[in-house]
Amino acid sequence: MTTDPEPFHRQGACHCGAVRFTVHLSEGLGSARRCDCSFCRMRGAVAVTARVGDLQITEGAAHLTLYQFGTATAKHWFCSICGIYTHHQRRSNPQEYGVNAACLDGLSPFDFRELQVLNGREHSSDGGGRQVSGVLRYDPG
Repeated sequence: MTTDPEPFHRQGACHCGAVRFTVHLSEGLGSARRCDCSFCRMRGAVAVTARVGDLQITEGAAHLTLYQFGTATAKHWFCSICGIYTHHQRRSNPQEYGVNAACLDGLSPFDFRELQVLNGREHSSDGGGRQVSGVLRYDPG
């Protein structure tokens, strides 16, 4: 799989299928990344970028549960049935969603051989230093 920056549309869903959505990724898979903040370290998802208007919940909006912490700026949505994180509205740019790549039809987090890990422990909105804290690599055996 390539992390092609070409835009594309994709359908997605949570694990149980109760929440379904369509998304336009204007940066394609070139925006794929991880974060090392306290929450993302535990969640472990690969996120790709969509503009706020480019993600539409097509089924199961009532099953989405919102979680916020810290400054309560970022909004993280999960399926209330299966618990899978589908997307979040970013603290760093509230005009963007981070979409769980594993929820997108035909994708897996293991399709990404190398990902930037953003420095969420020292968030830029808090005056943090460097934006990238490292690189995560997957080498299939």
